[in-house]
Amino acid sequence: MSLDIRDIGAMADIDAQQWNALAGSDYPFIRHEFLNALEVTGAVCSRTGWTPHHLTLWQDDRLVGAMPRYLKDHSWGEYVFDWQWADAWERAGGQYYPKQLSAIPFTPATGPRLLVSSDIDADDALSMMAEHLESAGLVSWHLLFPEAGLAEQWRRRWPDLLERSGMQYHWFDRDYGDFEGFLAAMTSKRRKEVRRERRRVAEQGLVMRRLTGREIDRTAIEHFYRCYQITYLEHGQRGYLDIDFFYQLLKDMPDALVLIQALEETSRPVAAALCLRGSTTLYGRYWGSEVDASCLHFEACYYQGIEHCLASGLSRFDPGTQGEHKIARGFEPIATRSLHWLAHDRFRDAVAEFLGREETVMQQMRLEAAAMLPFRREA
Repeated sequence: MSLDIRDIGAMADIDAQQWNALAGSDYPFIRHEFLNALEVTGAVCSRTGWTPHHLTLWQDDRLVGAMPRYLKDHSWGEYVFDWQWADAWERAGGQYYPKQLSAIPFTPATGPRLLVSSDIDADDALSMMAEHLESAGLVSWHLLFPEAGLAEQWRRRWPDLLERSGMQYHWFDRDYGDFEGFLAAMTSKRRKEVRRERRRVAEQGLVMRRLTGREIDRTAIEHFYRCYQITYLEHGQRGYLDIDFFYQLLKDMPDALVLIQALEETSRPVAAALCLRGSTTLYGRYWGSEVDASCLHFEACYYQGIEHCLASGLSRFDPGTQGEHKIARGFEPIATRSLHWLAHDRFRDAVAEFLGREETVMQQMRLEAAAMLPFRREA
């Protein structure tokens, strides 16, 4: 049977059950509930510069392939920075925006980007989407934070794509057993420093608590959201997401939520970190605090997440982008990827030259970061 490609302007216009049958439960951000929550609460819409144009493949009325796509009027909220490309193209007299973007808005977490039914040839689906993207009449298309295998598959089928790499820091369970086992793998100096950081939090009268799934209620979300906005306001801006977005997650996908709270001795929460979990990975996403407490960020956003992974059988912890200070706390440097199609040959050649130079630097940075890890070297 032939395949039909359709451009869909809202997640609400796609049957959630059909979408999630393709998405599975391994990666929470690609699920219908998450993407729909961004749209129905107004974080993702034409007003905010994120106009949904999701690509879908159909066999009659059956959804057999899908990829999130947005028309972007800017490059905010992406975490792969192409401002210089846009500036160069517009100084040359071109119009860079709107651009096509396939990504999870505001979410720099590597994961699936192309969903295809098991009975459909993935290369055929990819080729159809590539042809559709090229024919859109726009200057560029960008695929952010795809899994390595998908990036390779795209480049085989669409040789004009440019690949860009970045670096994040993730924790992996190396059969530690528990947190003490994790510490035992560290050098003596770093082990003592981690223990001192955790002890410092307790000495300030703070107690940590983890809530999961339906243990999290609206009151807890409201407190978390207040902290989340406080942290953004300290940097002179507001968070991208409204409280309705977090209410929506609590309603539609509570089992994916992990909320870490710091409590005063009176049991009043004063700081919170909200994570999402998949089948193998914990994703640290949002954080905020009402108090200025030494080492609290490390405890709430790193050590509590590691403990949760060890207690829950999760093998990886992605705590979010950036932050070389994560290395000393056992988070390993990993390469991230993005793919970029630029319609104009001379523009593409110039960007390709830039990326070649950048990649040399990135490779060296990853090597240097790996050498800084705090683990004991085997004799």
